[in-house]
Amino acid sequence: MKRRDPATADAPPALEGLIQALLSLRSPGEARAFLEDLCTPAELEAMSDRWRVVPLLVADVPYREIHDRTGVSVTTIGRVARCLDLGAGGYRIAAERLGVIAHDASH
Repeated sequence: MKRRDPATADAPPALEGLIQALLSLRSPGEARAFLEDLCTPAELEAMSDRWRVVPLLVADVPYREIHDRTGVSVTTIGRVARCLDLGAGGYRIAAERLGVIAHDASH
């Protein structure tokens, strides 16, 4: 996966509209309601699983141990790890802002 700058990435109009909708939400309750309306329970579970493994990957916990602790598939863990290393930087930005991981100037 090629690293891309999320600030300059050209989003299709529908995606741009979704991004604007997300940015308009003002509370965790509003965000939860929006996500519950937007996504199926399975989609919410998949996204939650991905987010749940981010701090463990950053802490260099082995994939198998992450799987044993969380039940998240090794395939999903690998996908998140690849995104952390080579993705658009979204996981890292959110994790740093929430204090899940320390700011790393190399990323």
